[in-house]
Amino acid sequence: MSEANVINTIAVPVLIAFAVSAMLGPVLIPFLRSLKLSQTERREGVQAHLKKAGTPTMGGVIFLVGITVTSLIYLKDFPKILPILFATLGFGIIGFLDDYLKVVLRRSDGLLPWQKMIGELLVTGIFAYYLVYETDVSLTLLVPFSGGYYWDIGMWAVPLLFACMIGTVNGVNFTDGLDGLSSSVTVLVATFFTVVAVGLEAGIHPVTCAVVGGLLGFLLFNVYPASVFMGDTGSLALGGFVAATAYMLQMPLFLLIVGFIYLAEVLSVILQVGYFKLTHGRRIFKMAPIHHHFELCGWSETRVVAVFSIVTALLCLVALMGI
Repeated sequence: MSEANVINTIAVPVLIAFAVSAMLGPVLIPFLRSLKLSQTERREGVQAHLKKAGTPTMGGVIFLVGITVTSLIYLKDFPKILPILFATLGFGIIGFLDDYLKVVLRRSDGLLPWQKMIGELLVTGIFAYYLVYETDVSLTLLVPFSGGYYWDIGMWAVPLLFACMIGTVNGVNFTDGLDGLSSSVTVLVATFFTVVAVGLEAGIHPVTCAVVGGLLGFLLFNVYPASVFMGDTGSLALGGFVAATAYMLQMPLFLLIVGFIYLAEVLSVILQVGYFKLTHGRRIFKMAPIHHHFELCGWSETRVVAVFSIVTALLCLVALMGI
């Protein structure tokens, strides 16, 4: 890749998305606050989080605008970013509806579980159809540390895609529980995907760069103490981005490495709920998702975010060695 292409398709998308997010934040945050679109905290949760009550949510719109504007600029020359952008916005819309019902209409549960699942299945189904019939991307899976071996799992490829997409989306959603946690972890994952996409000449790096820039701009307002939360609007969108990008690179198996934090978060919830029911009230963790367990063990919020981010950065390096 020439120096001009590096600047135009890597550096520029990061800068555009960052600028849009950074400029939109000071405009949108007061607007969200004026509409009283604020976060509520459970009294049975971590007590230190009660002070977060009233912080505006639905801030995921900030980086989604940056990602969308940047992606549309590059869409003509990089058509493979379209399915990634669709999955990102598709899941983001589901999250937006969930947030809207919670904070605007004051319906505590937001979307009902079956409503959310139908939406997630619909977005995943459209993505799967486009991937199979409108692109040249195969559903074979690059196996980590195999020397470039692609695993053809036959009839199980599509069911695995659905499980991977929906599982990743919900894993990122569970990760969004501390100031800057989901943003910090995902910006590292997006950076990993950018390096891989450029190296493989996959034709999707403008959108991964846009996510890096958009999240860096959002982190200006989302680091501790956060002045805005991304809400399900942002966390579901990021989950859609991560899963869709992994499939466009034929690397969903690598999510077990770079997405370890997402996996740990969702598994901690599953294990906690299952053990609680089996033992009639006993718990494995002090609280789930697992980032709250570490808080209740005495870790500060910023320490949890730092450690989880460091783990993700190291695992991204491990994954690069496994290509």
